[in-house]
Amino acid sequence: MKVKVFKSRLQPEFLHDDQYMLDDFLESHQIVKVETAFVNDDNYWSVVLYFDELKITVNTVRESKQTKYTAENDVLSSDEEKILFALKEWRSEKARAQNLPTYFIATNKELASVAKYKPVRKEELLDIKGFGKHKIENYGEEILEILENI
Repeated sequence: MKVKVFKSRLQPEFLHDDQYMLDDFLESHQIVKVETAFVNDDNYWSVVLYFDELKITVNTVRESKQTKYTAENDVLSSDEEKILFALKEWRSEKARAQNLPTYFIATNKELASVAKYKPVRKEELLDIKGFGKHKIENYGEEILEILENI
């Protein structure tokens, strides 16, 4: 197991880049454990990731592209934009309540994929890139409820 520490600065000029680096790392590594701490004096989140390297083969890449949905390059319709807005509002409230950065709940790409794909069962969330067992157990019901009510 290896350890990597990220600093997620909250100032607008750094937040996007810091989040992008963390998201990129999360997509390419098998995370075993996460520890976070807010550093009040410097106004940033310290994120400690314990991870194992993912062994990526050509077959793994092909399989993941076939089975995982992402709305990365898709344009959202106005209805999908409404869903995305509601999901972002929910995520912000959840992050505040849990004292976590919003991207720990779900990234913008993941929420856009949910808005585009519109799963109706927890199992269908597994088809969306970024959604694994842990995220579905913690947030799946609430996400599906939002989709059902919009």
